[in-house]
Amino acid sequence: MCRLFALHAGERDVAAEFWLLDAPTSIARQSERNADGYGLAALTASRGMILIRNPAQASGDPAYRHVARRLDACEILVHLRYASTGGVSLVNTHPFSQDGRLFAHNGVVGDLDRIEARLGPNRAMVMGDTDSERLFALITLAIREAGGDVRAGISAAVRELVAEYELYSLNFVLGEIGHLWAFRYPEHNPLHLQRRQRGGPDGGAPLAEADAAGTLRLRSEDGAVAPLVVIASERISDEPGWEEIHSGELVHVGPDLEVDRETIVSGPPAHPMTLSAHEQETQSYD
Repeated sequence: MCRLFALHAGERDVAAEFWLLDAPTSIARQSERNADGYGLAALTASRGMILIRNPAQASGDPAYRHVARRLDACEILVHLRYASTGGVSLVNTHPFSQDGRLFAHNGVVGDLDRIEARLGPNRAMVMGDTDSERLFALITLAIREAGGDVRAGISAAVRELVAEYELYSLNFVLGEIGHLWAFRYPEHNPLHLQRRQRGGPDGGAPLAEADAAGTLRLRSEDGAVAPLVVIASERISDEPGWEEIHSGELVHVGPDLEVDRETIVSGPPAHPMTLSAHEQETQSYD
């Protein structure tokens, strides 16, 4: 299945290479299986934005490694693609951008013709062939209809999707300046949260990993001086404190790194999707 990763460090830019390259289950390592494209979006404390997308395996792309080694940002959103809907191409590579927000999805949504009809003229927001970009457009439309209220828009779109459209999974992350949103539904695909206080569990530690033999040691000094909130498909570090995001739960991380969790849907989808053999492979976690 695709992989999602998002980091929020409040108003402080932090280095990203620990997560993107160095950790035992880093994004680069995860891309060895999810090799149909990667996208990396970053927002800086000075409100700059970087968006890099390439329909290639992240670990084999010199541009990815170059940026990952040098990137400092306060918000980072990464997607690794294992294509299910739409070909392997730049236009189909996440994250997508609409109305100043960034979006990445892991899952499968059906009834795309009906979703396009629901979008009407707003279909022009969609550039590629993926179900994910159409899902994002529906969320963007719902936010517009809610007067720009992101929480209300996400909640309305999700409830409409769960009640009206065929779907398998809606796991996604959505970012804008100062804010990060994550949603998991239903139980098929995991999504995890870590609220890492400054200095980690004992108050003075950087981000650090060592293998069993003690020969591989990785450090990120920013972990000692900056609190972080991380959302990821996999637990990237071995530190304690990782929490499971539950099915139907919407998570919001604000500029002060306060985490708000709210269950916005419950029960199974009204129209659960039966996956093809290829789609089952793309959604497999093994």
